[in-house]
Amino acid sequence: MKIGEARMYASEWVEEQASKLKGFWGAYYSGSTIMLADAAELSPSSDLDIMIILDSEETPLKIGKFVYKGVLIEASYLSKSQFNSVEDVLAHYHLANSFQVNTIIADPTGELGQIQKQVAHHFAEKKWVERRSQDALKKVENGLRSIDESAPWHDQVTSWLFPTGVTTHVLLVAGLENPTVRKRYLAVKKVLSKYGYDEVYDKLIALLGCQSLTPECVEAHLDALAHTFDVTTSVAQTPFFFSSDISASSRVLAIDGSRDLIRAGDHREAVFWILATFARCHKILAADAPEREQELAPAFNDAVAELVGITSIEDLFQRAEDGLQFLPKLWEVAEAIIAANPIITE
Repeated sequence: MKIGEARMYASEWVEEQASKLKGFWGAYYSGSTIMLADAAELSPSSDLDIMIILDSEETPLKIGKFVYKGVLIEASYLSKSQFNSVEDVLAHYHLANSFQVNTIIADPTGELGQIQKQVAHHFAEKKWVERRSQDALKKVENGLRSIDESAPWHDQVTSWLFPTGVTTHVLLVAGLENPTVRKRYLAVKKVLSKYGYDEVYDKLIALLGCQSLTPECVEAHLDALAHTFDVTTSVAQTPFFFSSDISASSRVLAIDGSRDLIRAGDHREAVFWILATFARCHKILAADAPEREQELAPAFNDAVAELVGITSIEDLFQRAEDGLQFLPKLWEVAEAIIAANPIITE
């Protein structure tokens, strides 16, 4: 399906469903597709991200992924309070990235359009690029300092894995690239190569712990994940903010998308999302089918041990400390990319 057709259906869904919500203030596209032309193909292993803004401090749990007229859509809620000023948006790396071009689907008051125009105008100014990169850097630091020793193992792994992965976002933001989720390592690899920092990419992979893996090893653990994924989707009941990522409609992204990366030679770049999905499956299983969680735990433990070399909470804390020690160098490289990027202005 072409991107333009997918956007047409997504816009139709917003008009029919989202716009009827109490406090609806606007909606816009986000994610990896925003810079693609209408004539481009929407990959079968990609979704169309939609952000729905509600005039409310409290927002419902995100809708997540669902299929509408053949389009895999991921819809999330945001509070209007996050759009109180242009400066607030410019300083937030996930918000600002979506507004560098006109991504608006619905804007009943016209206010969202005015914000988008101002964000696009100032998006590439150095002070704002630095603020957004620092926003991501702080997220890494806070996350790596917040691992809960009393939490279940799957939560401990998640609490290390995600801030470790945000190291890629620090650099993607510095390069004015989309801070993508599932393909973050593949994206940052291209940015670092462009600016001559291939050795820094090797360090990011080392911090993740997957520098010496073979494609066969990664695919074997993906097969184990596929089984766990299918079991989880058959028993899942408790709602989590990520629940739609572990669903039948999301299998094409979580499993098929990861397999595509491996078959393309990017097996190390597939590790992040494989482990993230594995851990999320076990969180759902622990809530809804604890016997199955225990039964499937060895496959998860083997994946964590073999893919990233972690077998204990002590390993996690050491890897978190390694990440924290790397932050000054990470920021030095981010500043160098910002200085070298010809699009960034004073």
